[in-house]
Amino acid sequence: MNKKVRVRFAPSPTGGLHIGGVRTALYNYLFAKKYGGDFILRIEDTDQTRFVEGAEEYIIESLAWLGITFDEGTHVGGPHAPYRQSERKNIYRQYAESLIEKGYAYYAFDTPEELEQMRERLKAAKVASPQYNSITRNSMKNSLTLPADEVKARIANGEPYVIRLKVPRKEEIRLYDEIRGWVVVQSHQIDDKVLLKSDGMPTYHLANVVDDYLMKITHVIRGEEWLPSAPLHVLLYRYLDWEEVMPKFAHLPLILRPDGNGKLKKRESGGILTFPLSWHDPITNEDYLGYREAGFLPEAVINFLAFLGWNPGTDQEIFSIQDLIQSFSLERIGKSGARFDAEKVKWFNSVYIRSTDTQKLLPLVKNALSQRNVTGFSDEYISRVIDLMKDRVVTIPDFYGLATYFYQEFDQYDEAMKQKQANAENIQHWQALLPQLKNLNIWDATTIDRIIHDYAEINKVKIGKILPTLRLMITGVSFGPSVPEIMALIGKEKSIQRIEKALLLWTQPTG
Repeated sequence: MNKKVRVRFAPSPTGGLHIGGVRTALYNYLFAKKYGGDFILRIEDTDQTRFVEGAEEYIIESLAWLGITFDEGTHVGGPHAPYRQSERKNIYRQYAESLIEKGYAYYAFDTPEELEQMRERLKAAKVASPQYNSITRNSMKNSLTLPADEVKARIANGEPYVIRLKVPRKEEIRLYDEIRGWVVVQSHQIDDKVLLKSDGMPTYHLANVVDDYLMKITHVIRGEEWLPSAPLHVLLYRYLDWEEVMPKFAHLPLILRPDGNGKLKKRESGGILTFPLSWHDPITNEDYLGYREAGFLPEAVINFLAFLGWNPGTDQEIFSIQDLIQSFSLERIGKSGARFDAEKVKWFNSVYIRSTDTQKLLPLVKNALSQRNVTGFSDEYISRVIDLMKDRVVTIPDFYGLATYFYQEFDQYDEAMKQKQANAENIQHWQALLPQLKNLNIWDATTIDRIIHDYAEINKVKIGKILPTLRLMITGVSFGPSVPEIMALIGKEKSIQRIEKALLLWTQPTG
């Protein structure tokens, strides 16, 4: 590429960052890093009526947790500051005014009531999509229909107005999308969009194009919901004489619901997580659980999201962020929507937990334990639990949820297994084995395992018959890591107590 690659992620601070937005940020990041370019965070807050307190901070924290960093932005600065559109308000008017001077835009003084009347007239005339366009503008109150002196007088008197783009009536607008190929739109399908609002703030369309030009953006990589706006942006680049430096466009496919029926929403059923971090929506008062709080590793979430629309062209599935940077390309992004698979992200997480160093997992597991008021265990003890459970968990909370017997006593036993294992013969074997365990001077997994195997060999009993009984007595459940390893970790005293307790409970007469 001849020019230095510069891409931007430009969210609006209107709520928590949805997982679809995270994917957009990720693809921009990967593209920039692959080509040694710059990645910019720009906050598009021109619609102040939808501003949500804390949303910008949430966006920054979410991407930082995922390891997506910025070269320029609201929180890191840069040569094109400010990066918050509300702080750039004085920049946009000159460009809107220049469009008027060139005959590509006009002042419109229509009141909300007059606009509504226009729409009602069109509806009555059976017009499918009522809009302010090349036909209807001629019957409205704007600088194209009013005398020049009246227009000046209205502006001088402080009458509210907007500036609208003058979209040609019959023109073919063509643009090349890096994912979809050529896109052709007829201009009569586009209405005369407002560029500058009556409060002096630009709309998304004007601010977006002006900022991308001033910030020297080379590629616009965004969701396909913005594809209908792209022809309008092409017109703006043309009318502002910037067509030669217009960025390349790439519109990403939708992330679909698991059944493929529609776009993935913020609130999905079935425990599907759609936010990187937990988010409280102050408008709806709803709470959304995030991937971080649910016990997912950021590397797993990144790997999962990368595959929602992109594929490497090989069977490889596990990619570090550096692998993704090296392999990523816009050419391998599909056009069709990508189904969200909640089980697949769990699989990715289990793989990453297995391969993550225990000491890196330790603070995460300690935090999960403290949230459940589980305290009093040393780092060494918890680290050994992690080593034993790594291959069996899916999320960080599983280090407690699937392993409570490491941290607390229990009174309940898996009922189905109890029916199978707590029989007179097995109880008799463990009544005989218990004294041997009590007499052990060395309490480690190897010694415990040897005692049990020696007993089984001498008494000609299958190890697979008596070991599950021990597991039930020690853990209360039917699955988990090696029982001798568990006993070695929880210690001799606790192990003996649990065996004695189970034997006592199981030999008591019922009824």
